[in-house]
Amino acid sequence: MHIHFIQHETFEAPGAILNWANERNYTITFSKVYAHEPLPDTSVNIDMLVVMGGPQSPQTTKEECPHFDAQAEITLIQNCIQAGKAVLGVCLGAQLIGEALGAKVERSPEKEIGVLPIALTIDGIRDEKVAHFGSSLLVGHWHSDMPGLTAESKILATSIGCPRQIIAYSNLVYGFQCHMELMPDIVELLIAEEESFLTNNTSHRFVQKPDEIRNIDFTEMNDKLFRFLNILTGEYNKRKQ
Repeated sequence: MHIHFIQHETFEAPGAILNWANERNYTITFSKVYAHEPLPDTSVNIDMLVVMGGPQSPQTTKEECPHFDAQAEITLIQNCIQAGKAVLGVCLGAQLIGEALGAKVERSPEKEIGVLPIALTIDGIRDEKVAHFGSSLLVGHWHSDMPGLTAESKILATSIGCPRQIIAYSNLVYGFQCHMELMPDIVELLIAEEESFLTNNTSHRFVQKPDEIRNIDFTEMNDKLFRFLNILTGEYNKRKQ
């Protein structure tokens, strides 16, 4: 199993997803676009593409952020989907998957930053990859936008502040607006980027203070993410045979 990560910023690292891949001795490559590393020219050698988050939007231009080429990433995502690869997008990555499938990113009803519960929908309860999340699960959030929906997509989880937390675009293509990959070291990097805003926020009801976020145990969330990834890659391997 070969997994390729697209990472947009140092503070939007793959965290627990990378740990999961390393524990299984999968081969791993990166496009750290913040360091101007190129995207793969082809999807041929990729089994699973993981597109991480970032402060950008799919509408962010190269003039606004020279290291971020949304259209190039969308093209790679489209190639991977068409080739039957497993594709997982987190936050911005989920929004880029939607765009790749013709679904425009939208503004979330609420800004969410911190660790807050999501709830599975009926479709989520029926989806074997996420049913084990249970009726409610604390997960990470760090966003103002949410992915677009296609006619075939299914919303698997929602939150009070955002109606699109986990989306199944197909059996092998999933978008997570939420962050289940968070670990203490990544949380510190994220907090460092916005500590003043988090500390002084008075207008956003779903934005937590730094210490509220730091005091969370991410173990259950990470373990449930691992099971999701195991099932996803297991389904991919069956189709590949």
